[in-house]
Amino acid sequence: MAGTARFKFHATLNVFLELHRKDTWINYSFVESPAVKDALEAMGVPHPEVNAIVVNSSAVDFTYKLQSGDEVEVYPKGFQATINLIPNYSSPYTFVLDVHLGKLARLLRLLGFDTVFDAELSEKELVTIAVNENRILLSRGVNILKHKTIAYGYWLRSQQPEEQLQEVIRYYSLNGEFQVFTRCMVCNGAIVPVAKDKVQEQLPPKSKLYFHEFYQCQHCWRVYWKGSHYERMQQFIRNLT
Repeated sequence: MAGTARFKFHATLNVFLELHRKDTWINYSFVESPAVKDALEAMGVPHPEVNAIVVNSSAVDFTYKLQSGDEVEVYPKGFQATINLIPNYSSPYTFVLDVHLGKLARLLRLLGFDTVFDAELSEKELVTIAVNENRILLSRGVNILKHKTIAYGYWLRSQQPEEQLQEVIRYYSLNGEFQVFTRCMVCNGAIVPVAKDKVQEQLPPKSKLYFHEFYQCQHCWRVYWKGSHYERMQQFIRNLT
């Protein structure tokens, strides 16, 4: 049996809609009684960014079956209802990023966040990692966030890595979660202090001469020290807070 419901998406969810559908009621036609989750994703909105759905003034979850004549309002993170659909995520925050977000991965690691990134990972592998390791999936593609098993995910609005970082910090309120210079920006391994004599052979001549405090990744064994780049990174971090 065919039916029609009306949908209205609020605030940041409008970014997923065509211009003529933003901030207005949208007629959605259907057959039988699809789950409201299927309907809102068919209109382009991924479920991990939806925190509340109100049908005919009553809060429902994603399994609610649409009925003809329903009026459905859909709200993003930040809107509280009697049924909140985005599960609580407990610190420490961990992430997995898609193929387009290599520079963002390095920046998140700089701040100390456990961040999986590998340009060779397939969409299926990214979803599996997100689910099995309880990671937040960050993506520049919307469709991957529609996988039914994804609980935590966010679509990056900007294409610029530093703006993307600000987006993630704001969306997940990460300012108090930084553990700077504790992860390797290249491989995500943990960085720990290391004696100079243990890494002498890996150091450029001038670094051997002028620096005495060193750190080493416990995964790829890359060596770090507080050279000129260190002050630039510190200033970058200060600008985030």
